[in-house]
Amino acid sequence: MTDLSESVESVEQLATVWRAMVTDRDPAADVRDLPGIAVRWADCRFAFWNCVTLTDVSIGATLLERRLRQAADVMRSKTHPGFLWLFENLLDDGARAVLETAVEEAGLEYAFPGTGMAGDLLPLSEPVHPDLTFVRVTTDEQLQAYADLNSRAYGFPLADGRDGLGGSTLWRSEVHAYLGMRAGVPVTCAGAVEAEDRLFVALVATDPEWQRRGYGEAVTRKALYEGARNTGLTRATLHATAAGAPVYPRIGFKPNSPIAFYSLRS
Repeated sequence: MTDLSESVESVEQLATVWRAMVTDRDPAADVRDLPGIAVRWADCRFAFWNCVTLTDVSIGATLLERRLRQAADVMRSKTHPGFLWLFENLLDDGARAVLETAVEEAGLEYAFPGTGMAGDLLPLSEPVHPDLTFVRVTTDEQLQAYADLNSRAYGFPLADGRDGLGGSTLWRSEVHAYLGMRAGVPVTCAGAVEAEDRLFVALVATDPEWQRRGYGEAVTRKALYEGARNTGLTRATLHATAAGAPVYPRIGFKPNSPIAFYSLRS
């Protein structure tokens, strides 16, 4: 694949996986494919489930300005805040030159960076870590622990993560979601779900108290190992935060597109 095709793949994986995630959270969620914009908005407290992204390829300056205004209008119509995910490789040079101004004029502000990644890296060997045992998420208690790890890692109130994942059938059955347990206490988590002949890695998190010990890498390997073992898939994709970006290349992922996350300007 070329870099641009991998960026397109990354956007398409987001649209596919988030359709499942937000409709799992709320069957009446706003899931629309508008011209150049994918809306995947559960309108819940968990901000990651409230998403819009631009889907045009080789976006020029004028089109970018229009799409950003349209995306911001969608976001303003909602009760709960979320993010615009902008895959920067989809912009042409003219759009890159006006991006900062266009974002400001649309009423948006930069939130944090991310990176789209993919790789033909499966199967992996079964992972081990001297500190951890791995448990698949199958119960409400385990799912709450998974939600709480994400809230702590990303700085959300615990109630936000629980609102996003609480009661989910998808995360207890179709997602290969694992907790890494240290002395019986959940300290890290990762999930992998099948999406269009790929495994998509989602919601990797480690309790801040236990970061920088290789726990996130180990549990991600476990989710991928079990996902590949059960599906036979060989390609995987993910969207990394800045904290995770150095970890995933060690597993075999390669960066494709920088992602800029934007929220409505307060």
